[in-house]
Amino acid sequence: MIIEYENRKIEISEDTTVYEALKSEIQNSQVPIIACKCNNEVRSLNLKPQQDSKIELIDLKDKDGIRIYIRGVMYIMSKALSRLYPDALLTIQYQLSNAMFCEIDNMEVTEEMLEQVKNEMKKIVTQDLEIKKVKMNLEETKEFYKKEKTLRGIIQMDVAEKYGASLYYCEDYFNYFFGVMPISTGIIKVFDVEKYRDGFIVRYPNRSNPWELTEFVETKKLAATLDEYEDIYKLLGINTVYKLNQEVDKDNAKDAIVLSEALHEKKMAELADKIVKDRNIKMVLIAGPSSSGKTTFAHRLGVQLRLNGIKPVTISVDNYFVERSQNPKDEFGNYDFECIEALDTELFNDHLVKLLNGEEVLMPTFDFKKGTKTYSEENKLRLSSDEVLVIEGIHCLNDRLTSAISKSQKYKIYVSDLTVLNIDYYNCISTTDTRLIRRIVRDNQYRGYSAEHTIKTWYSVNRGEEKNIFPYQEEADSMFNSSLIYELGVLKQYAIPLLKDIPNTVPEYSEATRLIRMLSYFKPIPTDEIPRTSLLREFIG
Repeated sequence: MIIEYENRKIEISEDTTVYEALKSEIQNSQVPIIACKCNNEVRSLNLKPQQDSKIELIDLKDKDGIRIYIRGVMYIMSKALSRLYPDALLTIQYQLSNAMFCEIDNMEVTEEMLEQVKNEMKKIVTQDLEIKKVKMNLEETKEFYKKEKTLRGIIQMDVAEKYGASLYYCEDYFNYFFGVMPISTGIIKVFDVEKYRDGFIVRYPNRSNPWELTEFVETKKLAATLDEYEDIYKLLGINTVYKLNQEVDKDNAKDAIVLSEALHEKKMAELADKIVKDRNIKMVLIAGPSSSGKTTFAHRLGVQLRLNGIKPVTISVDNYFVERSQNPKDEFGNYDFECIEALDTELFNDHLVKLLNGEEVLMPTFDFKKGTKTYSEENKLRLSSDEVLVIEGIHCLNDRLTSAISKSQKYKIYVSDLTVLNIDYYNCISTTDTRLIRRIVRDNQYRGYSAEHTIKTWYSVNRGEEKNIFPYQEEADSMFNSSLIYELGVLKQYAIPLLKDIPNTVPEYSEATRLIRMLSYFKPIPTDEIPRTSLLREFIG
């Protein structure tokens, strides 16, 4: 059997693992190697290829590599906690600034407890223990669940009953974690555990510098928004995929849809009330990452404002680009349309001041083909006393965009799909993954792009968000969580066929297979009960 690695062909036996075949490369790598790709699919280093394969090694500077590292950290933490506090009911909640926020439902989290957990984790890492994946067939799975009814982290029962289950074992500790795991505990060298609010955070490095921890940046508003939705879904009894699937089985999917949509409507009405009550506010600024539903949100917020006697007037920031010859370029020599320097902020602020002073302004329209602003006498604007500006764009939370306007006149809203529905108590769903799935569906529905194209450009999208949006999210006056508890059960029906079209000959195949596996946990939810005004309609039509 032949494996191909960096244009070298290596003959191996069928019992040889990737680690054994490439041991020298793995051990001598400057950046720690944590997994591999086999024919563009992310796999463990313990993989034994069963056919001629192309192998790539995954290190901690790779997006898949850092995901696996985080998974390994959380596995070791849960093992350490289980050793010290076997009755603890742990929930891994969500990610905050290169850290995962966790809670223990039945115990008070103390500094002393966390110090013990951290020391136990260090001991587990030092021992360099093997982490082994054990697959069980359907009969073995059923027998297993009969004996282990109290486990919180085990794969969802409805999925396991169909396919069997796979668990990760380390000595006598076992649990289900979604995705590939490191082959041993020894690679997880950089981490910390700290008390945070009523729970704790497990900190880990990022892919740009996997050798040390970066500063933990507290995001109080984001955490509060996530907590609020987490509490609501717990109250509704739908905080895991398993519980959502149970509602689908009982034909209660309509209730989940109605409750989610009602929650959105309530939050939008509350935001409109806040804006109307403050008579100083003359401008509503909306920003958020890709596929957060900002367009629909802005429209529905406008409806709520109208109900309160305020008329929204929309201005597009896209009409205020600098002339193409003045547009900055990125490190690759391409025009950078996402940096704030690409906008004519001087002209934009001049127009905003005049509008808020009641003056008439000749508004520009940007001609993207010619790379210049154009003007028409028909495009004049003057604000009346019952009107408020509504502006949506990636820089709207950055005060540089509206520097000439006093803070008292602005109301900034951060919109994002902040998923709080988890696979189970140990496996949370990334908000970035949910947005990517939304975008895959929307790009295909409205722009004719393939899933392969969307995944290929997603890194560039994320890079722009990390630079221009996320650093300013805490500047928002309010946050709106655009997630819908039922959405992945709907989106899977659109996304999976598109993802299956991606061949295993392209790099995007690994991301496609990962998303397909995650979406397979969800039972399909029909679209006929989704209101026409739903934010989800922005993506599915």
